[in-house]
Amino acid sequence: MHFVDITMFYAAQGGGVSTYLNAKMRWLTRQSGIQHTIISPSVPSSNSALSVLSLPSFSLPGVPRYRFPQSVGAAAHLLRTLQPDLIEIGDAGPCAWAALKAKRALRVPVVATYHSDLPQLIESRFGSAVSQLARKYLVQLYRRCDMLLAPSNMMVQQLAMMGLPDAIHQPLGIDSTVFCPQHYDSTLREQLGIPRDSRLLIYAGRFTREKKLDVLIDAVSRLGPPYHLLLVGDGAVLPRTSQTTFIEFVRSARSLARLLASCDVLVHPGDCETFGLIVLEAMACGLPVVGTSAGGVAELVDDSTGILVTPNCAASLSEGIEAIFQNDLAVMGANARNKACSRYDWDRIMPQLLHRYASVLATPQRAELETELAFAAR
Repeated sequence: MHFVDITMFYAAQGGGVSTYLNAKMRWLTRQSGIQHTIISPSVPSSNSALSVLSLPSFSLPGVPRYRFPQSVGAAAHLLRTLQPDLIEIGDAGPCAWAALKAKRALRVPVVATYHSDLPQLIESRFGSAVSQLARKYLVQLYRRCDMLLAPSNMMVQQLAMMGLPDAIHQPLGIDSTVFCPQHYDSTLREQLGIPRDSRLLIYAGRFTREKKLDVLIDAVSRLGPPYHLLLVGDGAVLPRTSQTTFIEFVRSARSLARLLASCDVLVHPGDCETFGLIVLEAMACGLPVVGTSAGGVAELVDDSTGILVTPNCAASLSEGIEAIFQNDLAVMGANARNKACSRYDWDRIMPQLLHRYASVLATPQRAELETELAFAAR
């Protein structure tokens, strides 16, 4: 059984899709009888040892992290050469159309995962008229796929409103052996020159407009000492204050786990996340979360694991941050880890995904995959 993922969102610089596909590859590698290949135009070169294949590509202005395949036909030809039993697409661009072209030749199912809220991103930059065209485009694309997955119920509902009522909720997951409280480093504050008695908040992810980091920095400034914010990532230039410390993008999952486990609270001010993988990773490290009541993050955080506040409001966010420190952070952190591990560990999520695959495969292939899943569950 051979599964192929193709997407421009798999990149050397990391990101949520890269985290998902790397975890998927590691999990599938442990299963007998299953081969997994990743194809992306955003990686510099093919790595046969890791089963990652690159495509000739070009970049577009304003999209520095990801690249586009030079030819849909060449990508489709590579897919036909690999002879997969199932193709998963992780973006709505040329890679998706290459997969659909290969689907017609190979007669194999194509599963789409909706990782990014494209219409919302387009609307924030180009207005509602262009965003409406994007919705029509997505409907035309995804109706050609055999299955459409979305990581949050919010995205399932949005896809239904677009005219795609058959989308299925399939969350992402975390490696709870990597993201765990045991990575706590008591020397982190000293290493970073942060006072020992600080209430250390952390945000990790891209520095982009939709993440609302200006609201977060404003909220922390309103609070004043002893609150201190650690910002981990890259992208837009953000204001520097005496209460902020910046660390460049962290590629190593264990290094990120160390940073998360050594802070007090994760704060995620974005209100349009399709899922919020960093939130789960922080919860698995034993951190309570302050998030907003909009977007996919709101589905991950409850009263026992964190606080949700009004989006796009620095005053509300600062109140939420202050309020969470009035709770027992150790208890909330333990609840957060229990929830992340019991519901979202990859050992629970990956079998769910493969059962989805089995439902769209031809009968003999379905039986073969179900047998593999039964064997893996022993």
